[in-house]
Amino acid sequence: MNDTESSRCSGSARIFQALWIVGYLIGTSTHTVDLLLGGTNAYSSFPDALRLFWILLTVLDPLVVVLILLQKQVGVVLGVVVIVVDVGVNATVYATIGGLSLFGVLCQTLFGILILITARPLSAWFAAVNRSK
Repeated sequence: MNDTESSRCSGSARIFQALWIVGYLIGTSTHTVDLLLGGTNAYSSFPDALRLFWILLTVLDPLVVVLILLQKQVGVVLGVVVIVVDVGVNATVYATIGGLSLFGVLCQTLFGILILITARPLSAWFAAVNRSK
C-alpha cells in the first residue's frame, strides 16, 4: 500500500471511529436521560431482565466510547457485541411487547449495520496504529 492509499484508509478509519463514538454517545445519553428522569422506576413497564439490560447499557456504551478513543481492538469487539444484542433485544421487544418507537428501532438498526460494516476496517486500523507505537 502506498502513502496515498494508506492516508486514505487512515482517513476513512478516523471517520468510522468518529461515527462509532457519536453513535455510542447517543446511546449513553439516551439511557442516562431515562435514568435521570425515571430514577429507579426507569423502564418500569418492562420485565426486570430488560430493565437491567437497558441500565447496563449506561455503562457499556460509554465503555465502548473510551476503548474506541484509545484505539483498542477490544472496543471494536465490545461495540459489535453491544449493538448486536441491543438491536436484537429492542427488535424483539418492539415486535412482542411494544412500547418502543419504530423510529428508534430503525435508527438503531441502521447504526448496527454501520457498526458491522466498519468493524473490520476499524479493527485493522487499530492494529496497524498499535503496531507502529
